[in-house]
Amino acid sequence: MPTCLSSVSDRESHANWVSKLTKSYYQDDQQAKFMHLQAEVDSLLQQLENLKQQRLAETNQKE
Repeated sequence: MPTCLSSVSDRESHANWVSKLTKSYYQDDQQAKFMHLQAEVDSLLQQLENLKQQRLAETNQKE
């Protein structure tokens, strides 16, 4: 099972690596779909990270 990447920069590095790798294996239309999905995943992961930070900040304020 793959591990979660710890930061946005790690995910960006991983996305760049995946982009280079997929260029040699997928046709243009498939690559475009994959890149769109990768962008959605990155966006959702960023939203999760933001929510986590918000909840942590709220918890710290209550203490």
